[in-house]
Amino acid sequence: MSQGPRSGLAAVSSALLAMSRHLEVRDVLKTIVASARDLLDAQYAALGVPDDHGGFAQFVVDGVSDDQWRAIGPLPRQHGILAAMLREAKAERLADVRKDPRFEGWPAAHPDLADFLGLPIKDGEEVLGALFLANKRCPRPEGGCGFTQEDEELLAILAQHAAIALTNARLYERSRELTIAEERSRLAHELHDAVSQKLFSLRLTAQAAAALVDRDSTRAKGELHQVACLAAEAADELRAAVVELRPAALDEDGLLATLRTQTQVLDRAHTARVTFTSNGFRALPASQEEALLRVAQEALHNALRHSGAAHVDVSVERRGGGAVLRVTDDGSGFDPTTVRRAGRHLGLVSMRDRAGGVGGSLTVESAPGKGTTIEMEVPGG
Repeated sequence: MSQGPRSGLAAVSSALLAMSRHLEVRDVLKTIVASARDLLDAQYAALGVPDDHGGFAQFVVDGVSDDQWRAIGPLPRQHGILAAMLREAKAERLADVRKDPRFEGWPAAHPDLADFLGLPIKDGEEVLGALFLANKRCPRPEGGCGFTQEDEELLAILAQHAAIALTNARLYERSRELTIAEERSRLAHELHDAVSQKLFSLRLTAQAAAALVDRDSTRAKGELHQVACLAAEAADELRAAVVELRPAALDEDGLLATLRTQTQVLDRAHTARVTFTSNGFRALPASQEEALLRVAQEALHNALRHSGAAHVDVSVERRGGGAVLRVTDDGSGFDPTTVRRAGRHLGLVSMRDRAGGVGGSLTVESAPGKGTTIEMEVPGG
């Protein structure tokens, strides 16, 4: 929310830095709107991202309460002044939007707008969205004050940087989608290999039991016991892989609930004891929470599949404005330098990439026979 008028280079710099701080498209849109409203001291601000069907795929507002927004109803269509901004790709500065011949009204619950300043956000020739402000907050003698030419120039600077921030956020989300697709492909191959091997062994053992049942019942009973063990192991592999392929939705459950659920399932699926603890954690930007989740999954995978650990502990705690994830096991451990030289990374490269991609850091402590601790820290939003 706006906290009063701001002007000068410091105010512009603050607005631009705020926009560059986020990676999620929705977060960037919210920051653009709030920054514009704060910078030009307007009562209302909004940004609409057009869809391909004459409406808006996303429409973010600042200065309107949640109750007001729900009462207004569906997202606006591309008509009137908004359509002109998108179609003609130029600024619109009006003393009273209601008197413009293109004005087509608004829903009953919509706030009353008067002076208006809007312009498109463009990436080259592509119009990414329509940004507008209304009702500049200042003394209103007869005839009002409205937005000035200086305001329009400031908003134009902001819009240019908003286009960069929005384009970067879109590229980040596309990159993340590709990463998720690659992760799913890796897990699918892993699932296929692991379960196929178990099922192949299961079939051979069952055949051996069938051949022995008439001439050596004792050995046949042993083979059937082995069949039961192999079936249980195959079920464990499936269950663990499904947990990785279908994590709980972070947007709905949050990081702590998601990690708690996954560690409980893994605890049941493996002979190792898997525990989870948290201390003082508070919600982080979506990109950081997802990175923490993925690093935790990779570290758990290594500990449960390769280390022979009897106990694996996952913990998340608050540190400053951010958080620290720690995955510790009492398994066989390894020499990190030897692993790097041998070209076997145990997922360490991807974990470091995930941490660095959200402004965080990753440290690995391990030695042969001493277990492993993987720690990831993120700064928060």
